[in-house]
Amino acid sequence: MTETREHVDRLPSISGDERRVSQARQAAGDGATSVHESHVDFAKVRSCAAVALHMHQPLIPAGGAELESAKLISNLQLMFENPGIGDNHNAAPFAWCYQRMGEFIPRLIEEGKEPRVMLEYSGQLLHGLSQMGRSDVLDGLRAITGNPSYRHAVEWLGCPWGHAVAPSTPVQDYRLHVLAFQQHFASIFGIEALGRMRGFSPSEMALPNHPEVAYEFVRTLKECGYDWVLVQEHTVELPQTGSPPIQKHLPYRLVCRSAAGETAEIVAVIKTQGSDTKLVAQMQPYYEARGLRRTELAGKSVPPLVTQIADGENGGVMMNEFPSKYFEVVRECSSTDVPLVNVTEYLEQLFAMGISERDLPGLQPIHQKRIWDRFEAGAGSERLEKVIDELKREDSSFHMDGGSWTNSISWVAGYENLLGPIEKLSAHFSEKVLKPGIPTEDPRYRNALFHLLCSQTSCFRYWGQGTWTDYGREIVRRAENILAHDF
Repeated sequence: MTETREHVDRLPSISGDERRVSQARQAAGDGATSVHESHVDFAKVRSCAAVALHMHQPLIPAGGAELESAKLISNLQLMFENPGIGDNHNAAPFAWCYQRMGEFIPRLIEEGKEPRVMLEYSGQLLHGLSQMGRSDVLDGLRAITGNPSYRHAVEWLGCPWGHAVAPSTPVQDYRLHVLAFQQHFASIFGIEALGRMRGFSPSEMALPNHPEVAYEFVRTLKECGYDWVLVQEHTVELPQTGSPPIQKHLPYRLVCRSAAGETAEIVAVIKTQGSDTKLVAQMQPYYEARGLRRTELAGKSVPPLVTQIADGENGGVMMNEFPSKYFEVVRECSSTDVPLVNVTEYLEQLFAMGISERDLPGLQPIHQKRIWDRFEAGAGSERLEKVIDELKREDSSFHMDGGSWTNSISWVAGYENLLGPIEKLSAHFSEKVLKPGIPTEDPRYRNALFHLLCSQTSCFRYWGQGTWTDYGREIVRRAENILAHDF
């Protein structure tokens, strides 16, 4: 199978090749991807640790003086072009952070060590790097992704192309984000590399807790070929008690039910604690794992796994201290009973021991127990909304906004002037593009999709009202203009 093209009509390759990508994902899903390449003797492992680096830079209308005519460029490019503003002086260090694992992994493997890292780069960042001509970054990533000598050490995680937060993104659009990322990734790193992608990392660790949205979220991931998802510990609960999970270093099943009684489930791996880049920069998961022992799962003795993800570029600790700490830990833990592993490698080892997904305990999104306690299974969406309204009236803290890496930020409250236009745009895209069945290879489809996905990045709802919400509203305006004049 040939690789897809990275750019089509100056846009990233985010549509038009869905069938080939789907076929490749289905074919790859028939077998293990890591267990045969792993150099870790799991029978001798006491505990293990996994670290993931999340990388993102949004595309923003800042390539010019006037907002309405400015070219969509990477925020990283804006930083390079305006070094004297704010923390833009970090542009070069950020670019180095995006590149450096392409150097660290080969160096450590050539030393005879066993490095591991999981990488999650948003589609917007990948397009921005290409747009900026940063082939040095992309070539280094290609080398550790495709070279058989290195690829066992690197696990790529899927993500929504435009860094959209799942709880407040229309479900049909979130699926488009997931599909767009898969196609874009394959165009850069190849179909074979996409076939080895089994885990999914939700932007901002945002997990929907509205039953209908959560069900569609999991259904999308499974139908797109993902085997497991990373979840934040305080975004999930035990179905029996509504309390947080107890054994946070073992895998679970995330089980989501719809109002009609349908069920979708996927393996869930818990990321503990909050979003502090110091946890990964100082390799905290490894040091926590050193204090753990094997435990029982489904009647078998297994090593626990401590898992963390953090921004791979933000903050002085990550920019400056992570390299030396990563080298130190990899050199110390290689070939010991507390190794670094990647999650798919770990899960496949458990399944090779005879453990099945059905053996894993269940989880569900937060606040759902209170719903199911008074909701008759399969009673339908109208009854579901009545139950949710009742609970909201009884308890002002009860919400269906989902959970993410922090409880201090809402992706909904205070952003009505952006969410409203985004929801209208989503409806218009569905009406004018999806329902008529416009071919995904049509340049008009790709252009409209590109702007739709760009408008939904979480960055436009992170920094508060002002320039960033203006960016989001401007991209929505452009997308609406495309729909009005091209279709």
